[in-house]
Amino acid sequence: MDKKAVSFLALGCLLGIILTSGAFSLSARPASAGGASAGQASGAASAGTKKVVLKLSHALDQAHPVHAAMEHMAKQLDRKSGGTVQLQIFPNGQLGSETESIEQVQRGALAMVKTSTAPLESFIPEMAIFGMPYLFRDEDHFWKVLLGDVGKELAAVGAKVGVRGLCYYDSGSRSFYTAKAPVMSPADLKGKKIRVMKSKTAMDLVSQLGAAPTPIAFGELYSALQQGMVDGAENNPPSLFTSRHFEVTKHYSLDEHTSIPDIILFSQTVWESLSPEVQRWVQEAADESAVFQREAWKKSTQESLDALKKAGVTIHRPDKEPFRKQVQPMYDRLEGTELGKLVKRIQEVK
Repeated sequence: MDKKAVSFLALGCLLGIILTSGAFSLSARPASAGGASAGQASGAASAGTKKVVLKLSHALDQAHPVHAAMEHMAKQLDRKSGGTVQLQIFPNGQLGSETESIEQVQRGALAMVKTSTAPLESFIPEMAIFGMPYLFRDEDHFWKVLLGDVGKELAAVGAKVGVRGLCYYDSGSRSFYTAKAPVMSPADLKGKKIRVMKSKTAMDLVSQLGAAPTPIAFGELYSALQQGMVDGAENNPPSLFTSRHFEVTKHYSLDEHTSIPDIILFSQTVWESLSPEVQRWVQEAADESAVFQREAWKKSTQESLDALKKAGVTIHRPDKEPFRKQVQPMYDRLEGTELGKLVKRIQEVK
């Protein structure tokens, strides 16, 4: 072999090493929102080893108890897999809003997202059921529904649009918080601009109560409240506290109109690329994180209410009956529909 051939051979080997190294680092590097590598089941697995990296997006602060549950999931997955499956968590909407992240999960560009079930109704119409006000009798009824046949069916129905539900997280009850005056009856909402999630059912609910529903991304809500673009919003106690929205809204009225769970969604495309063993590890870690999250949520809810009081927020407890009567037309409109049948199934759960 002449010197020229040897030189080309050496150059080819060097180029191969560089390309191989580059492929490994790119797959393990956090990607920007919307990037194709932002959450694929990738990592060293694509370079010929067994390591898998799964990326999970969510919109909440790292101090939120739901974030702690996802960290617990990551630890359990690492333990079960012996370090071969890594869960990378991207909080604060780093990879996009809930809706944007759901779309990335659909495409397989992102492996997982923690989202409220409310924005999911744009993708899975059946999820609108969770936005119906005063649907659950109490917390026990709520969990019997989610962990029973209805909850399992709803978690599975997303497969038709490219997502699969792994588990539900507690998201408590949503109540109104406002800047200038409390909400003690539906009359107090008349003419007010209230921020809602991007959900038709949530908008219908606020409209039925007499207010003007205003969809705004959660990450933009603080400034919207501060600048008076909206008069108030609605959410659970931990989210009100960790978002620091209490700094610009001093009235929290516990009407507890909806109990909308969160859900961990997994990309169907990415799921099918995993081995049965990795799928089992992921599901087990998710289930264990759900148990962890429920306990953490109970503790955090009471701590948040106490902290809100100390921060100068007045906690109000309005009579819920006028609110129930005001939203009854939402149920009347469902008579004879598939969602109406689902309401009856839920109400019949003992």
